Amino acid sequence: MTVRQRRFAMVILVVIGVSIATGLGLKAFQENILFFYNPTQIMAGEVPTDTSIRVGGVVVNGSVKRESGNLDVQFDLTDMAQTVTVVYSGLLPDLFREGQGIVAMGKLGPNKVFEASEVLAKHDEEYMPPEVADSLAKTKANTEDKL
Repeated sequence: MTVRQRRFAMVILVVIGVSIATGLGLKAFQENILFFYNPTQIMAGEVPTDTSIRVGGVVVNGSVKRESGNLDVQFDLTDMAQTVTVVYSGLLPDLFREGQGIVAMGKLGPNKVFEASEVLAKHDEEYMPPEVADSLAKTKANTEDKL
């Protein structure tokens, strides 16, 4: 091989290596990304059912139902326009309570019931997850526009 051919082969190998690394990086990123949805989007059918997502809103007062003898809990989550039922098995955060903003991670199950694998609650009186605050503001604006 001439010097020119070796240089060309080296460039081709570098391009192939960078392409493979980029492809693997994008695949890993795509598998680990969690999109945020609100209850209105879930009830409108805009959410895929086979992928992990985050849903946020406010826990509806009087909606928390706990199973006796295990850690299963069911509650409703609202963005003040629509409500979605969330089921979760595990310990809820200490700050979880009705009327508070939360973000749940999991998958949308049958009948538009969200099956949470993790529940995150706000950490002080003033804080609300940015996605939840934005979602509530948009819902409020849309409701006011319709009036």
